[in-house]
Amino acid sequence: MPETEPKVLSQPIFHEPAFSEDKPLPDPTGFETKHPSDDATYKQIENLLKKDVVGIRHSRVDDDELFGLGQAYGAHGAEVLAKIKKAGKIIFHSCGDSGAANTRVYADELRVADQLSLDCARSNATNRPAFLFHLGDVVYNFGEAQYYYDQFYSRFDPTPLRSSPFPAITTRALYGTPDDRRPLVTFQRNFCSEQRSSRSRLDRCTAPMTQPGVYYCLDAPFVRIIGLFSNALEDPGVISNRSKKWANVNDIQLEFLTAQLKRIKREKYKGAVLLATHHPASSYAPAKRDSGAGGLHACRSVMLREIDTIFQQEGVCPHAFLSAHAHNHQRYTRTVKFGAKEFDVPFIVCGDGGHNVNPLVTAKKGQRPDEPENGVNVDYLESRPALKVKSLLLEKYDDTNYGYLRIHVDKEQLRIGFHQVGVRTLAQSRYDMVTINLSDHTMVAN
Repeated sequence: MPETEPKVLSQPIFHEPAFSEDKPLPDPTGFETKHPSDDATYKQIENLLKKDVVGIRHSRVDDDELFGLGQAYGAHGAEVLAKIKKAGKIIFHSCGDSGAANTRVYADELRVADQLSLDCARSNATNRPAFLFHLGDVVYNFGEAQYYYDQFYSRFDPTPLRSSPFPAITTRALYGTPDDRRPLVTFQRNFCSEQRSSRSRLDRCTAPMTQPGVYYCLDAPFVRIIGLFSNALEDPGVISNRSKKWANVNDIQLEFLTAQLKRIKREKYKGAVLLATHHPASSYAPAKRDSGAGGLHACRSVMLREIDTIFQQEGVCPHAFLSAHAHNHQRYTRTVKFGAKEFDVPFIVCGDGGHNVNPLVTAKKGQRPDEPENGVNVDYLESRPALKVKSLLLEKYDDTNYGYLRIHVDKEQLRIGFHQVGVRTLAQSRYDMVTINLSDHTMVAN
């Protein structure tokens, strides 16, 4: 059955804390997500996440409508958009899997948030990130409402981040709870409200966000980000019921994606087009079983095939594909034959936003993991692709450090950099960078 949601997602029904208090609060020292007596219940829920999916309702706007960055900023929108256009570029952050599930990893979560804030504070006005696009799993373990403050609002409280919107895509579900406390409903109260908070004295709060649904297209100067809800399963990512396997899931997101691409084609849109899902379309696993196993989360070939089919049908190809879920950084170059041309499309995983960092390869017992070299061809990860794929290269990865993406878009190029956040210090560095020409989808040497 579809998730139950309030008819009007307005501030008075809010039970989660408002963002942007009068003054910054001190960093929390920790929190407890569950009592030991809850272990059996949590294990049962984890099993559900492996087999059950949730239904979603239509976005509250038409399929071809856009959610503008100006709308996300509210009263400050026109001013912000004017500054971005005058600078001739937009810069924003992105990461996923940021929530801390226990006190042991809370310090790591705070380090990432602190570095995002420092990045904003140290940038001049023309280079300051305009927003953070969250790639899903905002709150662990299962998106319960009581942890939004500990795992999200309090960590993003520093002043440089307060005035920035946080559009997001999501996953996670929780069964056996009252309808108004289900995590997908809680997510919608926090991110899909019909109006901005009226409780902020500064009128700069980011909560609630006002995106029109769990899937939507964020329209900002120089870039459009099409965000899809890849559902609540641990694996795989699910966006439709074309396979006739997921009775609770409908095909409305495929209709939405089709409408958005038709609009891009109709308008002859010249900006960057990004696609974002929580579950990754490409995630590494060794070609040979005796070389070890892949990380916690593998590729989503069925989901990618459905997306590719619509891109091919409409004659529009994205400039990049962003995802999370796998708790590390991976960057692929997928070269596809699109009509008579070849396009280079970066596929980037950034699921190390604070929750955990997992190795790319899990070794077999008693053996060292067979880790790949940068630049290796991994086209064996493709399963019956809908597009003609010339090659799939694992260009670079980091399965040791936390980090985030810093994305720069202007009229000519898209640049995506992965910035490491050190485990023991606040030191950060740009570890990886990819540049794509918008006009012909070709990669530029950095």
